[in-house]
Amino acid sequence: MPIASLACAIWAASGAANAFDLQGHRGARGLAPENTLAGFRTALDLGVSTLESDMAITRDGVVVLSHDPLLNPDLVRLDGKWIAKAGPPIHRLSLAELKRYDIGRINPASKYAKQFPQQKPVDGQRFPTLEELFAMAGPDVRFNLEIKTDPTKPDLTLDPLLFAEFAITAIREGKAAQRSTIQSFDWRGLVGVQRLTTGIATSCLSIESSDMDTVGRAGAHPSPWLGDLDLAAHGGSVPRLAKAAGCSVWSPFWRNVTAENVRQSHDLGLQVIPWTVNDPADMEKLIDLGVDGLITDYPDRAKPVLAAKGLKIR
Repeated sequence: MPIASLACAIWAASGAANAFDLQGHRGARGLAPENTLAGFRTALDLGVSTLESDMAITRDGVVVLSHDPLLNPDLVRLDGKWIAKAGPPIHRLSLAELKRYDIGRINPASKYAKQFPQQKPVDGQRFPTLEELFAMAGPDVRFNLEIKTDPTKPDLTLDPLLFAEFAITAIREGKAAQRSTIQSFDWRGLVGVQRLTTGIATSCLSIESSDMDTVGRAGAHPSPWLGDLDLAAHGGSVPRLAKAAGCSVWSPFWRNVTAENVRQSHDLGLQVIPWTVNDPADMEKLIDLGVDGLITDYPDRAKPVLAAKGLKIR
C-alpha cells in the first residue's frame, strides 16, 4: 500500500477522520450570558471541543474577554442600572474599573434580548480575564480567540500588532499555545501573530453580506480588512487569500460557504469552520458540504445533528 494510502487508512481507523470541532460561540450565547465564566461553563457542560471568545486589552495591559471594544448598554450594568450609552472603550479602562460592571444578563428592553429568548441570566458575572478562562477551563480545552480590531475605527482598540503581542503573551503564560487559535476579521493582526510566533495557529475570518463585507469583492481597491492582500491577485478566491495570509483555518460567515470553496480550502490544506450557525437544518447542510467544524450559539442543537451524521466531537 502506498504511504499516502496507508496514512489515510490509519487516520480513518483511528476515528480522526470523523472528528469534528464544535465551538461554543462566546461560550453558549443562546443559553447563557455571553463571554462570561458562567457561559463558558455552560458550553463545556454541553461537550464543546472549543471555546470561542473575543479579546480586548485594558488600559493596564490585561487581556479580557468582550465582543465589543467598548461597553455595550445592551449588556452592561453598573450598581444595578443599565448604562445609558455605549462606551468608554475598554482600552481606556483599568481592569479594576472594568470589573465594577455586571454582564450577567441582556437588557430586556433591547432588541438584542429578543434574539436570545432562551438565555438564562446569571447576575454578578464580570468581564473575565483570559487568565481566568484558562484556569476555569482546565488543561484539555481548546480555545479560539479573536483579536477585535477594525481598520475603519482605529481609535477603539490598540494597534493590531500590539494587540497581537498582548494576546500571544497571555496565551503563553496560560500554557495554552498548542491548543489555541487566534482569529480575526482584521488580517493585519493575524500577520502580526505569525511574525511574532510559530506556536499559535491563526484563523482568517471573513464575511460577504449586505450588512458587512470584509472581502470587498466589488471594490475598486483591496479591502482594508485583508492585511494588504489583494483578492484579485488570488483569482477572486477567499480560500487562496486565507492561505496566502498564512492561516490554517478559513472561518467564513456560514451563508458564504459553498461546495466549491470547501473543496478548494481542503485542497489548500485549510480547515473550514463557519460562523455562527444556529439552525439544525443549516448545520446539516454545512456538514454535508464537508466543513470541519461549526461555531454556534447553541451547542445543544448541534450535538444531535453530529450524532446523526456519525461525527465525533474532538
